[in-house]
Amino acid sequence: MSIPTLDIRHLPERGRFEATVDGLVCELDYRLQGQVMAITHTGVPRPLEGRGLAAALVVHALTWARQQELKVMPVCSYVQVYMRRHPQFQDLQA
Repeated sequence: MSIPTLDIRHLPERGRFEATVDGLVCELDYRLQGQVMAITHTGVPRPLEGRGLAAALVVHALTWARQQELKVMPVCSYVQVYMRRHPQFQDLQA
C-alpha cells in the first residue's frame, strides 16, 4: 500500500501531529523525555480507516524524530508493529 500525501501539522505544544481528512482529524500523540520521543497514540476515525493515514502520520513523526536526533519509544502498538516491519526506522528504536 502506498502512503498518501497529507497536510500534516506539527503541534509541539500539544505533543501531536495531526491531519484533517474529509473534515475528520487523524492524530499521533507523543511525549518528549529528554532525547526520547515516546509515541503514545495514533488515531484515525473509523470512516477513514484502511487508507494508510496512520502510516503517513507515523512516517512523518519518525522522520521528524530522525531530523531532531531523537530515539523513539513506540508505546503505541501500531507504531511498534510499523517500526518492526520497516527496517529503515529500526535504528530509531530507544
